[in-house]
Amino acid sequence: METIVSIKPVLAVLSSLLAVPLILRTGDRPNLREFWSILAGVIKFSIVISMAPAILSGHTIEYTLVTFFQGVSIKFRVDALGMVFATVSSFLWIVTTFYSIGYMRSNKEQSQTRYYTCFAISLASAVGVAFSGNLVTLFVFYEFLSLATVPLVGHKETPEAIEGARKYFLYLLSLSKTLLLAAIIIVFVVTGTTDFQSDGLLSQHAATPLLFVAFFFFLYGFAKGAVMPLHNWLPSAMVAPTPVSALLHAVAVVKVGVFSILRVVFHVYGVDMMTSLNLGVTAAYVVSFTIIAASVIALTKDNLKARLAYSTVSQLSYVILGAVLLTPSGMVGGIVHIANHAFSKITLFFCAGSLYTAAHKTEVSQLSGIGKKMPWTMAAFFIGSLSMIGVPIAAGFVTKWYLAVGSIEAHQIPILMVLLASTVLNAAYFLPITYKAFFQKEDHSEAAEHGDHDHHEEIREIPMVVVPLVLTAIISLVIGIYPNYFLSLAQEVIR
Repeated sequence: METIVSIKPVLAVLSSLLAVPLILRTGDRPNLREFWSILAGVIKFSIVISMAPAILSGHTIEYTLVTFFQGVSIKFRVDALGMVFATVSSFLWIVTTFYSIGYMRSNKEQSQTRYYTCFAISLASAVGVAFSGNLVTLFVFYEFLSLATVPLVGHKETPEAIEGARKYFLYLLSLSKTLLLAAIIIVFVVTGTTDFQSDGLLSQHAATPLLFVAFFFFLYGFAKGAVMPLHNWLPSAMVAPTPVSALLHAVAVVKVGVFSILRVVFHVYGVDMMTSLNLGVTAAYVVSFTIIAASVIALTKDNLKARLAYSTVSQLSYVILGAVLLTPSGMVGGIVHIANHAFSKITLFFCAGSLYTAAHKTEVSQLSGIGKKMPWTMAAFFIGSLSMIGVPIAAGFVTKWYLAVGSIEAHQIPILMVLLASTVLNAAYFLPITYKAFFQKEDHSEAAEHGDHDHHEEIREIPMVVVPLVLTAIISLVIGIYPNYFLSLAQEVIR
C-alpha cells in the first residue's frame, strides 16, 4: 500500500474555515453570506472527492502539519474509512445549507449569521476528525466540534434551549476530558505513539486488563456515539432548529462519535487485539441493549423530533455493532451504515422541519390527513422510514443484510434476534406516521380542543425546504440500489 504525501486533507478542512470571516463580514447581506457557505461546501466536497480514486486504489494520503515531540503530532491521514465519513459530511453540508436558507428565512429565525458561522466551523471539525492521522489530532477536532455546536443547540435562546445546550456541553466536554483523555494517555504510554495503523496500533502488544478497560473508556468517552446510559444529551439537543438537528443527528456530531469508535476498533486495537481481549462479543451485547431500549422509548414519543432522536440513538449502535462483530460482513455493514443512516435520517429531520415550517406541526398525533396537503414531504418521510426499517430497495436494507450475515458468521444468534426485533420496532414507530398522514382524516374537533386552528386546507409546502428533502430521499434509494461506492470503501477498510 503506497502512502502519498499531500496537503489536500488540510485544504479540505480549511475550505470551510476560510469561509468564516467572509460569512461574518457579509452578515448584513444574506444572499452573499449564504453564497459563501454554499461555495465553501462545493469546494470542500470537490477536494474530498478528488482523493477518492487514490483511496479506492488502495493508497493512503498523509500530511503532518506539526510535530510537538516524538509520538505526538497534528497529522492527517486519508484512508477508506475516513473517506466514507468525509464524502457524506461534505456533500450533505451543501444540501443542508440550501435547506437552511429556506427554513431559517421562512421561520424568520434570529442570529442567522452566527448560525452559518458555527455551521462552517462544525463541518471543518467533522472533516478534521475524518482525516485525523492519530488520536491527538482526532481529539483536537472532536473538541472543536463540541464547542462549535453548543451555540447551534442553544440557537433559539429560550430557557429550554439554554438548558439543552448546557446539558449538551456538560455531557460531551466532561466525558471527553475524563474517559477519552485517559484512554488516549493509556495508549500513548503503552505504545509511545498515537498514530493509527492499518492492522491496529496495539496489535504487537500484550493483551492486558488495562487495555480492556481503556476500550470502554473510548466507547463512553466518545459520548457523541450516544451509547446508553450516556445518551441523554442527544434528545435534549432537540430544542435546536431542525437544520441543526439534522446536522447533529444525521451528519456531523453523532457520526463523529461512532466514526471515532470505529477508528479505535480498526486502527488502534485491531481485530486481533479485540478478539484476544474478548471485546467484540462484550461490546456487541452492550450496544445491543441500546438498540432495543432506544427503539422502545421511541415508540412512546408523540413529539416527532423526539421520536427521531431516540431512533438515532438506536441506529447509531448499528454502526458500532457491525464493527465489533469482527466478521467481514459485519464490519462492512457497520461502515456503510455511516452513509446509509446519514442520507435516510437527514431526510426524516428535513421532513420534520418542513412540517413545522409549513404547518406548525410538531406532534405525531397532529399529522392525520396532512399527506394530502404535503405529499412531497410525507412521501420523502415514507422513503426515509423504509430505509430505517431496512426494506429493500432502500439504503438501510444493505446495512441490515450485512449485519445479519455478520452475526451468523460470528455464530451470534442472539445478535441476529436483536436485529430482527429492532426491525419490528422500527416499523412500529415509523409506519403509523405515514398511515396517519395519508389514510386518516383530520379530526377538526380534536384540533380545536388543543387550540390548533391551522387546518390542513391552509397548508402549502415551501419549495426551498422541499427540494433538499426530496433529493436526499432519492439518494437514499439510489445508494440502496447501487451501494458500490460505499461498499468498495468499506471492503478496502477491512482488507
